[in-house]
Amino acid sequence: MKQFFFFAFLLALSACRQANPVSETGKAVMCSGHDDAVAQFASFADNAEFRGMHPDPLHVEVTKKGKMIDFPVAGGANGHAFLVKSRRKTDKYLLLFHEWWGLNDYIKNEAAMWSKELGVHVLAIDLYDGKVAANAEEAGKMMQANDPARSLAIIDGAAKFAGDKADFRTMGWCFGGGWSLQAALRLNGKVKACVVYYGMPEQDVAKLKTLSTDVVFIHPEQDKWLTAEVVGDFEKNMKSAGKAVMVYHYPADHAFANPSSPRYNEKSAREARAVVTSYLKGK
Repeated sequence: MKQFFFFAFLLALSACRQANPVSETGKAVMCSGHDDAVAQFASFADNAEFRGMHPDPLHVEVTKKGKMIDFPVAGGANGHAFLVKSRRKTDKYLLLFHEWWGLNDYIKNEAAMWSKELGVHVLAIDLYDGKVAANAEEAGKMMQANDPARSLAIIDGAAKFAGDKADFRTMGWCFGGGWSLQAALRLNGKVKACVVYYGMPEQDVAKLKTLSTDVVFIHPEQDKWLTAEVVGDFEKNMKSAGKAVMVYHYPADHAFANPSSPRYNEKSAREARAVVTSYLKGK
């Protein structure tokens, strides 16, 4: 049965790409279905320009704080995450979602930084089951091989690991930006904040109505895939759903906030981080 549903997802993804291809300008035409947010972003990996705008990540020194942990996942193998525990006694958790590269050292460093900054526990969740890409070709294949049903089960497992008293904030970048919003939808009433860095937003109003949080969306104005039109539609749909979204625009391109990327834009990254820090500290 699990194989049937995964096969059905692949068929839907294929249909989405055929009916809504990435244009020659690199812009994606939106699919119309309500389960397409993850598939839409995965389809970008078919575009050579999108792959080309992701140079190999630079080496970073991994933090000495935190540790890898395992937890049970319904219907499959154990899930994995990088856990950084706060020195303070708290039931607050920040769930981080990695870029299409996977749970690499940069994301682990982010986990340590945000735990210290916010005084919360941080779980950087691995949606690739231990795989980490070294280049854009590998990253694209991993992103497209990602099973959404498995990812949702991993999110459920991470939430159970945190415990019944835990409440959550979610944040992610690129591939993980979309999953930050999907996690907020999945965990519903337990989520107090959601940050999306240039990830594909959910556009289904019925789903958005179930959100228990507002959303901060970080938008690079030069991004050819997460365009102003995509973000504008998200704003309209959030309004229709009766939910609040705060969109912050920056004169930068996709992946601008990652210091391990050659495309890093320090000025915009610092400004965006200040906005996100202020938002999360209020939660």
